[in-house]
Amino acid sequence: MSEVDQIITLETTQGSVKIKMRPDLAPGHCEHIKRLVEEGFYDGIVFHRVIDDFMAQTGCPKGTGTGGSKYPNLKAEFNSAHHGRGTVSMARSSNPDSANSQFFICFTDVGFLNRQYTVWGEVIEGMDNVDKLKRGEPVDDPDKIIKATLA
Repeated sequence: MSEVDQIITLETTQGSVKIKMRPDLAPGHCEHIKRLVEEGFYDGIVFHRVIDDFMAQTGCPKGTGTGGSKYPNLKAEFNSAHHGRGTVSMARSSNPDSANSQFFICFTDVGFLNRQYTVWGEVIEGMDNVDKLKRGEPVDDPDKIIKATLA
């Protein structure tokens, strides 16, 4: 698999964000996310939870943080990657094996999440556009992913 096969582009209402997937860290999560992108699952989905100095969360088809894809939840692939600025990691409930389609992008160093959430990628371009996302829990008139594509 070439390097270019591992890049996801999110066209958001604030501009383009490129994420390099890390199958070396979380192969199952990367395959799952790739399938969802190919199926158009993320197109039109909002950033429903965006917290200053923490993270921006997306991937819920209901826009509330309570939904997922039609596929089963994923087994955790906790790894040694650090949750720093630009890290892309899976959201989940209190059950470690409950990640499905929701993920978050870290605004800053949030190392307290290390080894408790599955890191599967990193923003390699467009972090300035992530910084522009409207804040809130929930967000009023949230920004969204217009289209997600594989490079």
